[in-house]
Amino acid sequence: MTTDSGTRTPIRWGILATGRIAESFVRDLALVEGNELAAVGSRRLDAARTFADTFGAARAHGSYEDLAADPDVDVIYVATPHSRHFEDVMTCFEGGKAVLCEKALTMNPADAETLVAEARTRGLFFAEAMAMRANPNIRRVAELAAGGALGTIGELRAARGFVGPATTARLWDPALGASALLDVGIYSLTFAHLILGEPAGIVAAGTLSAEGIDVSGGATLAYDSGAVASISWTQVAHTDNRASIAGDAGLIEVPSRFPTATSFTHWHDDRVDTISEPVTGHGYAHEIEEVAACLRAGATESALLPLDETVSIMRQMATILAQLGVADR
Repeated sequence: MTTDSGTRTPIRWGILATGRIAESFVRDLALVEGNELAAVGSRRLDAARTFADTFGAARAHGSYEDLAADPDVDVIYVATPHSRHFEDVMTCFEGGKAVLCEKALTMNPADAETLVAEARTRGLFFAEAMAMRANPNIRRVAELAAGGALGTIGELRAARGFVGPATTARLWDPALGASALLDVGIYSLTFAHLILGEPAGIVAAGTLSAEGIDVSGGATLAYDSGAVASISWTQVAHTDNRASIAGDAGLIEVPSRFPTATSFTHWHDDRVDTISEPVTGHGYAHEIEEVAACLRAGATESALLPLDETVSIMRQMATILAQLGVADR
């Protein structure tokens, strides 16, 4: 997008929902030149107005439908719980809006496939907000791995977890899409896919709550290359949140909270290099930059946030949840 003078006009963002992750997103949005917070939508007008006043949005809408119909919004960030994503993204599409939807994209692969098909049919930009994919350090890790810096990769490990507060309903209520895998295990699974691609086989085990949601688990993924990935996720334990990739010529280790990495180490040739790429804000800024670049280029999909890989990972999570005994949702 450009004005007649050749200067860039801002990408105008709408925020759908007003929870904590929406707050984190707009704080980073303020750090990205050429993007602005135009409007916010909530099912409660008072909540939308409070959010707009706090973060400087020009308009507050008392329904998601009104936000989707706002003619002065270019793209909407969907920040509702997993269980609402399908409905809320469809609402945005019906309003003709580009969408960046928080992960996990949907509750099941079929819904993800439907949303992707709908976006493609309508010619609208669509992506899952997997900010880790846009993190400069994770991108550098992937480049090194793909470029042969580790030799032949034999093993990958990734753990993601925390202790979820009992008062946070979205973590425990099946009706809200509660699932430790969909909430945090998706990072470990996406990291493995980013480095090793599509797995040839998955074997998983885990623990379910009394309500039947997965609260912790682990999976071993095997690949045609001969590599093996060991991933884990939990919302009931303080895990180390680290990741590593081992090959026959080197080792990369990403420290705690690997999805938002600010540095990593690369062991090779009997030496250890510490590599640190600059990260803006809390990590959301880089996916915001990517979406803005796509919109300005007229692209409806992002090579950095690829829809086909998002759907593949949804299928892998469905396989894992079925092995854990979680009921279809």
